[in-house]
Amino acid sequence: MLLIDPLFTLPKKLTKLHISTPGSMYVDMRILRGVTDKRTFSIYQHRLVRLCLYTQRRTVTFYEPTMERGYLPIADHALIGNLRTAALVSLDGSVESYCVPHFDSPSVFARILDKDKGGHFSIQPTISCRSKQNYLPSSNVLQTKFMNEVGVVSVTDFLPRPLHPSPFGASHPKPLLPWLIRRVECIRGALTVNVEVAPAFNYARNPHTTSIVDDDTAEKHQKAVEKRQKAVFESADLTLDLRYVAEKTVAEAIEPPIVVLTTLDLSAKGHKGLAVQATISLVEGQAVTFVLRHPPGSTNSYASPQIQAPKPQTTLGPEVPQAGISQAPRATVGTVDAQSRKASVGVIALENDGSVPHARPHDDPYLTKELVHSLLHMTNRYWYDWIRQSTYTGSWKEAVLRSALALKLLIFEPTGAVVASPTFSLPEYIGGTRNWDYRYSWIRDSSFTLYALIRLGFTEEANAFLGFIFERLRDKNPDGSLQIMYTIHGEKEIPEIELTHLDGHKSSKPVRVGNGAADHVQLASDSVCDIYGELMDCVYLGQKYGKPLGYDDWVLVRGVVDYVVEHIHDTDLSIWEVRNRQRHFTYSKIMLWVAIDRGLRLADKRSLPCPNRLKWLAARDELYEEIMELAWNKEGKYFGQSYEETDVLDSAVLIMPLVFFMQASDPRFVSTLKQILKTPDKGGLTSNNLVYRYDTRKSDDGVGGEEGTFCLCTLWCIEALTRAGQSDKTFLPKAVSMFEDFLLYLNHVGLCSEEVSDAGEGLGNAVQGFTHVTLISAAYNLSRTLDKGSVE
Repeated sequence: MLLIDPLFTLPKKLTKLHISTPGSMYVDMRILRGVTDKRTFSIYQHRLVRLCLYTQRRTVTFYEPTMERGYLPIADHALIGNLRTAALVSLDGSVESYCVPHFDSPSVFARILDKDKGGHFSIQPTISCRSKQNYLPSSNVLQTKFMNEVGVVSVTDFLPRPLHPSPFGASHPKPLLPWLIRRVECIRGALTVNVEVAPAFNYARNPHTTSIVDDDTAEKHQKAVEKRQKAVFESADLTLDLRYVAEKTVAEAIEPPIVVLTTLDLSAKGHKGLAVQATISLVEGQAVTFVLRHPPGSTNSYASPQIQAPKPQTTLGPEVPQAGISQAPRATVGTVDAQSRKASVGVIALENDGSVPHARPHDDPYLTKELVHSLLHMTNRYWYDWIRQSTYTGSWKEAVLRSALALKLLIFEPTGAVVASPTFSLPEYIGGTRNWDYRYSWIRDSSFTLYALIRLGFTEEANAFLGFIFERLRDKNPDGSLQIMYTIHGEKEIPEIELTHLDGHKSSKPVRVGNGAADHVQLASDSVCDIYGELMDCVYLGQKYGKPLGYDDWVLVRGVVDYVVEHIHDTDLSIWEVRNRQRHFTYSKIMLWVAIDRGLRLADKRSLPCPNRLKWLAARDELYEEIMELAWNKEGKYFGQSYEETDVLDSAVLIMPLVFFMQASDPRFVSTLKQILKTPDKGGLTSNNLVYRYDTRKSDDGVGGEEGTFCLCTLWCIEALTRAGQSDKTFLPKAVSMFEDFLLYLNHVGLCSEEVSDAGEGLGNAVQGFTHVTLISAAYNLSRTLDKGSVE
């Protein structure tokens, strides 16, 4: 930091300049924006040059970042979360997607869907820097580094998590603080960063007011502390505040950095309220932590009423941790959601002299550097403790464990539901119309997710999801059917609307919220779906590796199988949830077979009563014969997409050996597999070792538009090759080659999107649970086959 000599008369904004290196100085010309007269502007530039010479700087570089920021690729983002909601953080340090307080709440940041008015929270250097991004080891705490010859700044992003309960108990539980925390630290040299917080409430539809006031949660119990500011953003349905704490991290005689919040008008870009900005000059050993939260006690909140407030607890003692990051806090768990914060009972925090106590609620502690360090330590430890429970020891361990950590972020802890993805309306093809909202719990996707976690030894999540499922079984549709999807709170209604005011990612429209696919299972009995197979497979594995099935739950399960048996000849919309006519889809028929088969296995292995056993057996056998006869394309020698369209090849049939419908060595399946492995111009579905769902030119799904290769289908193909390789060893090298190739399409932090374009770009909603599920399954079985010669 350089103080200007009084000899030089410069604008007030230039009273402090960032010095880049001992030999040069960079001047951001945005600080001269208020100077409109060209002659005055030139004089100021000349005086800056004189200043450069006066301070013995050999060069001075004037720059102005005039290029408007466009859309970053979908793959250039990482995910953080707290098992309530999640945020996408871009490689250049911007929070691009964030819904508060839950996954399916309206967004406050959605820049990834509208670069101008979607809303963002960016922290970026004022000069050009190279950026790197990584997760801390065995954690979902994210670190983004900005590197330049003049300095290095690190931004650490996380949503806090309390530790698991201590087996020895604790004096008081730590709440889950629904905060977004961003810690900026200069770790070498000196850099200036620009911070912009521009919320766009309710999918950028609601206006808001912005005020900058004194922060009443800033270490009031400590004396002689400089007052801090906070920004308050208030809309009709939600209030957020932005707080910060500055610190020095070294013992040298430097002061904490100075932070001054000012408002920023972005109305020209379509924003409906003022943003807040701060330009902060940092030198090595200085740090600032920003906290964005929904203030406790606010009456406006998007929180769902389904989650009940915990019983209030009274605790005496200081809430602020007594030490920094090096000391672990007491390991306890508590959850405080937005609607329950008023129920919190205060914590007594004494002044330093012990005189006047101040009551602080559990969910509104004083914001101190010690608290920030403690939350970072506790969150990092939470993720480390969780992932080390994994029993996976095979090859590709790094990719598998990162996938497990990603899947954990998709779980909504209060109910046990699993979202398909924490994002919405990211396109399956740039400029296309296949843009869907995945922030809901599909029975199909969730069941596969639990299968993958069970394989890795995580049974607690399986038990929680089964609890969610059995609640849905107790609230079935009047005809006994289930919906294919529910909200994370278990609700059935998910109306779909289009947000025409948003541009869409790279102008891919429409932007949709809600999901019309929920209506695919109507009350009419002629609309069965494939979900029952995935559900029953999940129940079967859950009771096998997790909590045993009780009699009352068995009665519910038995009812599911009875329903399936009555509807095995019905049409549906199947796994791809087509939006036109129903058909006898081969995949759905296979999964109906799975539902009956798992019911029979449960009854036999657990000796459970099964009054309709013979009827189940007959239905299972009938389905098998029917698929062999009606889904088989006799000329092409492969299984077709549906009974009606056996000429359409569909990679969904790769599921056959994965669910033990038939052996992978069966000649019919081997022939189908070989057909899928052909390139599209030769009638296949594989291009560059990546697999398409089906040929959209041959199969009308009612949506239109193009799409990329599907990661799910690619990984199913790899696992099918692995299983076929047990009898024909020529398939194994192909499986290994395809899997190694696929790993190259993971992004810089090891996350998967839904699809991959012809150019290798990630497409669709990210992070996509289905992809990580199948990655785990493929790696698990491929490792097992290579090591032991068998798969499960």
